[in-house]
Amino acid sequence: MTSLLGPTRRGLGVWLSALGVFGARAMAETVGPEMVLESNHMVPMRDGVVLATDVYRPAQAGAPLPGRFPVILERTPYGKTIPSRSEITVANSTPMSRAEVAKFFVSRGYVVIYQDCRGRYGSGGAFVKYLSDGYDGYDTCAWIVSQPWCDGKIGTMGLSYAAHTQGALGSAGAPGVAAMFVDSGGFANAYQGGIRQGGAFELKQVTWAFQEAQNSPEVRNDPARLRALKGIDIRAWFARMPWKKGQSPLSEAPDYEDYVYDQWRHGVFDAYWKQLGIYAEGFYGSYCDAAMVHMSSWYDPYPRTATTNYVGLKSRKRGPVRLILGPWTHGDRTLTYAGDVDFGSAAPVDGNLAPDFLSLRLRWFDAWLKGERNGVAEEPAVRLFVMGGGSGRRNAAGRMDHGGRWRAEADWPIPDTQITAFHLHGDGQLDRARPAAEAPGISYDFDPNHPVPSVGGTITSGKPVMVGGAFDQVEGPRFFGSREPYLPLAARPDVLVFQTEPLTEDVEVTGAIEARLFVSSDRPDTDFTIKLIDVYPPNEDYPEGFAMNLTDGILRARYRDSWSEPKVLSPGEIAEVTVSAFPTSNLFKKGHRIRLDVSSSNFPHFDVNPNTGGPEGGDLTRQTARNTLHLDASHASRLLLPIIPPRPSGRAGPSTRAA
Repeated sequence: MTSLLGPTRRGLGVWLSALGVFGARAMAETVGPEMVLESNHMVPMRDGVVLATDVYRPAQAGAPLPGRFPVILERTPYGKTIPSRSEITVANSTPMSRAEVAKFFVSRGYVVIYQDCRGRYGSGGAFVKYLSDGYDGYDTCAWIVSQPWCDGKIGTMGLSYAAHTQGALGSAGAPGVAAMFVDSGGFANAYQGGIRQGGAFELKQVTWAFQEAQNSPEVRNDPARLRALKGIDIRAWFARMPWKKGQSPLSEAPDYEDYVYDQWRHGVFDAYWKQLGIYAEGFYGSYCDAAMVHMSSWYDPYPRTATTNYVGLKSRKRGPVRLILGPWTHGDRTLTYAGDVDFGSAAPVDGNLAPDFLSLRLRWFDAWLKGERNGVAEEPAVRLFVMGGGSGRRNAAGRMDHGGRWRAEADWPIPDTQITAFHLHGDGQLDRARPAAEAPGISYDFDPNHPVPSVGGTITSGKPVMVGGAFDQVEGPRFFGSREPYLPLAARPDVLVFQTEPLTEDVEVTGAIEARLFVSSDRPDTDFTIKLIDVYPPNEDYPEGFAMNLTDGILRARYRDSWSEPKVLSPGEIAEVTVSAFPTSNLFKKGHRIRLDVSSSNFPHFDVNPNTGGPEGGDLTRQTARNTLHLDASHASRLLLPIIPPRPSGRAGPSTRAA
């Protein structure tokens, strides 16, 4: 029987032989008496393209040890010999080399493999972001299990794109994969997180392409093009949107411009978004039956990806599926802070979940690749960081002390979650009382030439245009699109603010956030955004208080009823829309306020809706929209919060400590 993408283990020998299983001869290099590097195996893919692959093997006196070993694989577009920024510890912030990371695992009885993705660094073929990694990952794993030094078991690891490559080969049902540690990626559905969200396009795809095109073989081998790209002022380009394809900041790298515009112009959820590599949800049935960890963080672009994959796979697979959610920005698991907010010494992985991140992964691989009984099998299914509980004062590093702690849970969503509706009122109140029958709505003008600046959030790869994390929601020179005199976002006429009275008791919110709004517009299409905020009362360090962003969401109105069948708005039509934000976990302390901001833009995190209903990624005209939020009893706009009730003594999840 043949699998979705290739032959089963039984037929691998014939298939790999036909491919030329060993590829080009690798160069062996002694990296110490106990490890040998075989660099640049050119591993053939099914279409004949070869991928540059480094194999680190256990050795004795500089010679490879005989026998078979479990393998740890990382597939990366960032250079298989270039250190990963994430391979650091609290004690040492200098990234370890690939050889140093490999040595850690090799000395404990593993073969470690790093591979350049197609069209990147030493590998052949053309790079099309995300869309080759399922087939290539499958073929690479098939090559690995055929080697005489492999015992038939593969573990996968890697951050961000190297997590997406894991999700891609996992979706393909790659042979031999028995354990996975998927860190901040592995698209569950890239249409709803990572490339697009709520119908809008994430402009980090542009800033990533701009930076990484400079490392592409085509550009690196063309000095004139490289100079041209390096000379581009990307911030100036963002200031003069909209762009025309062929006249964009990516035009010097047409392959990169092509795939970005493919993502941008595919606004409808169609077959494009259901491809292998960006849509794990559609491949759960064939997904590798491996022991897997899905890890992300509250200011990362991938907590929705991690939670969706956890929920979707845990009931379908024999291998245990685990979830870890921290308080960091993308991959910054050794830091105590995100943006201008500090979560305390409990925040990093190091010293809390494990001695360090290497140790955390090692225990996982030892348990599921070697069968060691090291306690991993008995650990809780979910470990999450509940933000909040700090003093609210400025610490020695100049950041606001928000605090927080790790907690173990049996499942996600947390079983005793109480979804609670907080209604929006015309006087700015946010409470559980339903609005009055004749309560008026609130209208505002959304000018796409003056969008609301992105002040932090779930942003990565955005520099030098945008930055992620938690910040006081005030404009400033750090935030693109801000204008002097740098007022609070709440002062903008196109930002509607709703907040509770100061809380009389602590309230924990943990889970996905959603607002159901009744809206209308005088334009055929527009956007609606939400942002959940923890409002600190004033203190000596923050005399105006501190409005800390927790999570945000967006909806393009044409997709209000269907992602696959867009429908324009009729003038004055009142529509109920659901705006979903990424999950979060926060303890709103007594005396704080829960705040919801409603608007129509969050730029440059997302592309700006021109309000015309024209084609996405190609409309060169813009017009101002008069948008209205309806707030009467028949149109009860509301925020739905996943509240965790206070737990009697003995029922709280145990604190998570380093093993």
